[in-house]
Amino acid sequence: MTLVPGDPLAHRALESLLRAEASVRRRLSADLEREGLSATGFSVMVVLTTAGGELELRALRHRLRTSKANATEVVDTLEGRGLVARRRLPSDRRMAAVALTARGEELVDRLFPEHARRVEGAFAVLEEHEKRTLADLCRKLAA
Repeated sequence: MTLVPGDPLAHRALESLLRAEASVRRRLSADLEREGLSATGFSVMVVLTTAGGELELRALRHRLRTSKANATEVVDTLEGRGLVARRRLPSDRRMAAVALTARGEELVDRLFPEHARRVEGAFAVLEEHEKRTLADLCRKLAA
């Protein structure tokens, strides 16, 4: 059986997007892995930091665009390491909030500057207008 894609250009675009994502992710996760953090775990901590330190778990999942199971697994791991704390909401005991601990805040403060430099370096090959175009295209694909 011969596989013939209906839109070869779309398949090439997908292959390129996946290769680029894997390459950028590898470059950005090096420091995180030395700290025993996944990229998703670090993203959780950064989102909590930018949200003032605490978010309802549902809002955190929404901001990360991740499944309930994945968010729960990542939060469990971070909680086990003492980087976040989870608490039930008094208004609805079925709901939970996740907050950075002092140890989590210290780790984000220590790792984020180098992470930001790595992000800048990973995208340095692009001109400003290319970064804007890439961001626009990715938003369009994510919609």
